[in-house]
Amino acid sequence: MKKIIHITLVSFGLLLITGTTVTAKEDIASLRGTADLSGASLKPVKQKVISQEGGFERSYKLQPPMVPHKVDKYKITLKNNGCMKCHSKKNHKKEKSPMVGESHFLSRDGKKLQKVSARRYFCNQCHTVQIDATPLVKNEFDGLK
Repeated sequence: MKKIIHITLVSFGLLLITGTTVTAKEDIASLRGTADLSGASLKPVKQKVISQEGGFERSYKLQPPMVPHKVDKYKITLKNNGCMKCHSKKNHKKEKSPMVGESHFLSRDGKKLQKVSARRYFCNQCHTVQIDATPLVKNEFDGLK
């Protein structure tokens, strides 16, 4: 009986100690600065998209290429993909743009397809435009040379 009471008291003490540290108010540093984390964030400032002839160098092997032009007017739906106007097998030479990678024509089973795989159809999930913005955090990453 004494053991049960002792274990109960120790458990209750631990619960009190951990409970107060979890609920204690601390100043938390975040990318939002000292703004209240439970409050609404500020609307981001619209940044200028960088257009770069010839594209951007990749930072690491197998990195999806970054988009070197504006795409805000492109529509990507199940029936239409604005990127394919320039980057399809049919149009890329005429448009002088890189063709969609061969990996985009493979099914999840590795079968070669005639059209871009549905898994790769929504380009802006991996390929993004670049903006001229100050980095939020210091970054010393040194990519491929």
